[in-house]
Amino acid sequence: MESDETVVLLDVREDDEWALGHAPTAQHIALVDLPARMDEIDIDAEVYVVCRQGGRSIVAVEFLNSVGFDAYHVDGGMVAWQVAGLPLTSDGDPGTAKIF
Repeated sequence: MESDETVVLLDVREDDEWALGHAPTAQHIALVDLPARMDEIDIDAEVYVVCRQGGRSIVAVEFLNSVGFDAYHVDGGMVAWQVAGLPLTSDGDPGTAKIF
């Protein structure tokens, strides 16, 4: 990736899932809200889309790519993220963040 490229990690899970734990730098827009809120996403960015395990993010990627975004599916979702030991935070105590 070039140093001047903008990257967005877009989490399309529901609000309650997001509250349990999410990537610290992720942008949250639930899948159901995506069409109405896509203007909140940088059109010039590479958009990596994540959900719990992958189903919703595939739908979001297909939609975003169809309207001109450069979007990619994050394989395995937040479950794989947590298993890999990548950082999580939550809306409550960051020490209690967990996906499952």
